[in-house]
Amino acid sequence: MSHHLSVNPAKKILLNAFDMNCVGHINHGLWAHPNDQSHRFNELSYWTDLAKTLEGGLFDGLFIADITGSYDVYQNNLDLTLKESIQLPSHDPTTLVSAMAAVTQHLGFGITVNLSYESPYQFARRFASLDHLSQGRMGWNIVTGYLDSAARLVGQHSLQEHDTRYEQAEEFLELCYQFWEGSWEDEAIQKDKINRIFTDPRKVHAIHHQGQFYQSQGVFQVAPSIQRTPVLFQAGASPRGLAFATQHAEALFIGADTAEKVKAQVARIRELATQQGRNPEAFKLFVGITVVCAETDALAEEKLADYIHYASPEAGLAHYSSSVGIDLSQFAPDEPIPYQKGNSIVSVNNKFKEQSITRNDLGKQHILGGRYPIFVGSGAHVAEQLIQYLDDTGIDGFNLTRTVAPESHQDFIRYVIPELQQRGRYKTAYQDGSLRHKLFQNGDRLPEQHPVQQFRYGIQATAQKQRA
Repeated sequence: MSHHLSVNPAKKILLNAFDMNCVGHINHGLWAHPNDQSHRFNELSYWTDLAKTLEGGLFDGLFIADITGSYDVYQNNLDLTLKESIQLPSHDPTTLVSAMAAVTQHLGFGITVNLSYESPYQFARRFASLDHLSQGRMGWNIVTGYLDSAARLVGQHSLQEHDTRYEQAEEFLELCYQFWEGSWEDEAIQKDKINRIFTDPRKVHAIHHQGQFYQSQGVFQVAPSIQRTPVLFQAGASPRGLAFATQHAEALFIGADTAEKVKAQVARIRELATQQGRNPEAFKLFVGITVVCAETDALAEEKLADYIHYASPEAGLAHYSSSVGIDLSQFAPDEPIPYQKGNSIVSVNNKFKEQSITRNDLGKQHILGGRYPIFVGSGAHVAEQLIQYLDDTGIDGFNLTRTVAPESHQDFIRYVIPELQQRGRYKTAYQDGSLRHKLFQNGDRLPEQHPVQQFRYGIQATAQKQRA
């Protein structure tokens, strides 16, 4: 055991449930399991029950993925995607937040929204509204999209170049910062019935933005929410994506097939953050995982065997085909897949450059239809594996995918959480405050070292005076 190597052995593990407003999210084919309820994803009670379950397990958040478009690369059609319900049908994740916020008090909500197909104003307004209603529990996972099918759906010919997507993302974010942080001063709302002043007009300011991608003039319609800016998550792993993430994000979602690679990525991210003038420890880094647990190791292995019986590695391959933009059905099972430069997820694609991978190899990696590391065993065994992984890599927490819903999260809470708590590695109660404060213990707002600072009212006004 290498616990003594850990910088901070008592670091408490952060935990998000990782889900999506659809049937098959990461671990594909398991919708066919007799216990699986994911076909009920279009019912409100499915989500409110999940939110209550997760809050009972003291989860930090529910991270809801989303895509625009559908997976049509494998076999050049949608047949398998439709048969196995590979993220199709899928519904808008933001619609779930109000209902889940109503039945919980502490659970955070990290919602994926692809900014390439949004208007910054409408988006900023929607998220500020949800931050009010959830009392400061909103997070935004910033994505720029990678599917040609999405670009076509919204009337564009094809996906923009990878790096252009990030230039647009940069400006989108800057405009959102102006809406959230630059239009209203903190004391603008008076609610003074005697003098009939709800809002002090001197404390509300128009935004003037003329950019390359966006223009906006006028006052933001939403007064400041608790966090003003939602907690910013990002999952970019390309050089351009990482530069963007280490500049803006507060939490990063990273992935790799080995702990060594994760460790190297963690070091690189913390180094990049330092170069951007940000505190390298001001980032929470999460790795996506799958857990199958039970009372004993033997029962957990049995459960895994049962799940494998229903899982669809081929559906996993179809999902993967869209991630890399290559139709993997065209290769023989044991033929190495050639590297092709694509415009999709750069980090996933580079694997084919670095190593010889066949469809059979991918099938083995997708035994549960998904490609995240799988931890199997009793609660104590899984807890020890997770602690070891966290201490060896230097990450801060995990995004836990579901296998059979809802039993996989219930199992984790029943078997693993008490074992983590016993080892002093997981909280035993929630702290009060916003999602940002819970994660960083540093107040509700973004810190001053963050690029948001230059868009805050007052800072802006001073800068304009100096320019004049």
